Amino acid sequence: MLFAGAAQADAVDTLREFVRDVKSARAQFTQTVSSPDGAKKKTSSGSFAFQRPDRFRFSYDKPYQQLIVGDGAKVWLFDADLNQVSVRPAEKAVSGTPAALLAGAGLERDFTLKAQPAADGIEWVLATPKAAEGTVKQLRVGFKGRELAALEITDSFGQRSLLQFSAVQQGVALPADTFRFEPPKGAELMQQ
Repeated sequence: MLFAGAAQADAVDTLREFVRDVKSARAQFTQTVSSPDGAKKKTSSGSFAFQRPDRFRFSYDKPYQQLIVGDGAKVWLFDADLNQVSVRPAEKAVSGTPAALLAGAGLERDFTLKAQPAADGIEWVLATPKAAEGTVKQLRVGFKGRELAALEITDSFGQRSLLQFSAVQQGVALPADTFRFEPPKGAELMQQ
């Protein structure tokens, strides 16, 4: 039993090392969103990239095209089907979110960390946002060895989103324009 406790403590250390050492990464993801009763709702897929500090990009390709870009100052959300762009100041949009956990600089300041039991070869860490005003209730980050494998988000309504990462490349050079966003011509712009 002592060994299990040490292994769980290592998962928190792995997250701390990931935040400290991995300055950039990119991956593919599949996201499954489930309702509070556990019923499967929808599946989407796309790509993800981040660069510390505070730059990230989630590009959803299927079933709908959507883009979320954090450029360090603002967070842009583009819905291609609606041709609509929402923009918010980063400090209001990112606190207590997966982007803050993966790309932010305040892991211990923003989250309470606790090791969780391993499952299916993944070591899990529970990260609870310290700020209560956000929509994210808790996050679970999963690692296979030292590589980011999964992220589970539970919102304040009990809805769960599981992102499973593949083709993960950590410590890669990313083009600067990865984290820039220009609203398409004719898109409706909503400032928040």
